[in-house]
Amino acid sequence: MDYKETIAWLFNQLPIYQRIGKEAYKPDLSNTIAILEAIGNPEKKVVAIHIAGTNGKGSVSHIIASILQEAGYKTGLYTSPHLKDFRERIKINGELIPEEKVIRFVNSNKDVFRKISSSFFEMTVGLAFDYFAKENVDFAVIETGLGGRLDSTNLCESINTTITNIGIDHTAFLGDTLEKIAVEKAGIIKPLIPVIVGKHQVETDHVFIEKAKELRSPLVFAEDDMELRSFLSEDNSVQSFDMWYNNMSIFTNLKSPLLGVYQKENILTALRTIVHLKENKIVGLSCDDIINGMENVISNTGFYGRWQLLSTNPKTICDTGHNIDGIKAIVSQLETLNYNHLHFVIGMVSDKDIFSILTLLPKNATYYFCKPDIPRGLNEDELAEFGFKAGLNGKSYNSVMQAYHSAKNNAGANDLVFIGGSTFVVAEVI
Repeated sequence: MDYKETIAWLFNQLPIYQRIGKEAYKPDLSNTIAILEAIGNPEKKVVAIHIAGTNGKGSVSHIIASILQEAGYKTGLYTSPHLKDFRERIKINGELIPEEKVIRFVNSNKDVFRKISSSFFEMTVGLAFDYFAKENVDFAVIETGLGGRLDSTNLCESINTTITNIGIDHTAFLGDTLEKIAVEKAGIIKPLIPVIVGKHQVETDHVFIEKAKELRSPLVFAEDDMELRSFLSEDNSVQSFDMWYNNMSIFTNLKSPLLGVYQKENILTALRTIVHLKENKIVGLSCDDIINGMENVISNTGFYGRWQLLSTNPKTICDTGHNIDGIKAIVSQLETLNYNHLHFVIGMVSDKDIFSILTLLPKNATYYFCKPDIPRGLNEDELAEFGFKAGLNGKSYNSVMQAYHSAKNNAGANDLVFIGGSTFVVAEVI
């Protein structure tokens, strides 16, 4: 099989959660254990930095990877889902895994996958560990997929655990309260391995404190001893911060090209993780490595789709935020922008709390309802019905691109076009 045939086989033969939803979810690690044993347990040869959380774990993973790259470390990065190319999930120093490596791995292990009836995600995790081990990476930054405790990535040999935040998402699998979801995320905490938690939350702090105590794992809440102070910069292409640690100024005018206001929390979490790794002599890096890693995160790692400016006439922005907390952050930032009228291209997947999310969106906008091109995608007419009930006005379109082009054509020079609601909508546009 060539690369296209290999990827088609993966998508068609093996269930993938991002495409079909809960039918692909495996509530245990037995399949992943079997796969890893069959390929020689490569996870035991990889030094992992493990990242979980409801929102922000992708951003935190990319920032950490970028800083490690700047420090000269050969850095693996495993994230999900991908936007355009499957290989985005598995990178070393920002370079996608070569097509021939994917082909060889699948062809060599196809019989194992069939025998085990492994899922798309289980197979992909096996591929990532196998690739990182064979390429002798210094570190691998590993982002969990769904949850943590039962996530296939949880078999990694971690030297650090970072948990970003807890929000309501994937309730069918993780529970319907913040506390229950936190228990699943806390499942990645390993005995004696340090834990960085990004923020305090009344409902979940005790979960992490008790789990860390049980496993004798040192625990730090990032915001307890680190602070980022934002300030306005003349350069609109970056956010600028001063960084304080233990009440001392460490950096001034630290710049980030990640423009979402919500990224401040993610940057704080990533930097606190980096400081921990440096203080414990796990990594050696300079101030310049941190500064350059922050500034070059997009070019170093190929990180896209988060409050990304696509064009300026009309101003067009996309963002992959897709759950209640993610949408709240988007709406909050939209309120800070100056424009005449908002044109909102929106598509969603069917297993979200559709109506609750739509009620958060601004009413004084024109909506372009569409369906992302995956089986989980919610039909555009159904989405429009939910939208009308939530007080949103607009039309439904047969495809994401039709909705996008219509929004661009209808927008005036001083209007704003926004694309969001689902990672898969953003993926089709960019």
